[in-house]
Amino acid sequence: MSEIDEITAELLKFRNERDWEQFHNPKDLAIGLSIEANELLEVFLWKAYNEADKERVKEELADVFGYAFLMAEKYGFDVKQIILDKIKANALKYPVDKAKGNATKYDQL
Repeated sequence: MSEIDEITAELLKFRNERDWEQFHNPKDLAIGLSIEANELLEVFLWKAYNEADKERVKEELADVFGYAFLMAEKYGFDVKQIILDKIKANALKYPVDKAKGNATKYDQL
């Protein structure tokens, strides 16, 4: 069992023990993910990035990952593969010779 599969299994066990699957449709998982991502942003509000509470960053990031893994499971996505596919797609959109050291969006390169 891969580490990703192990994490997903633990998330599903936690969810199922509480009978929460009924609330975990893709729409609500996406909303939850967005809310958790915003809670992560809140950790940085009004401070320099290095002033953020690292423990809160860790907690909120774990929540973001949890919702993302549950959504991937709901659709039957292989988390590792979709990330690798996205890296390949981004490599085409952001070729090194044009994008290195440049934060410009791909359609403006």
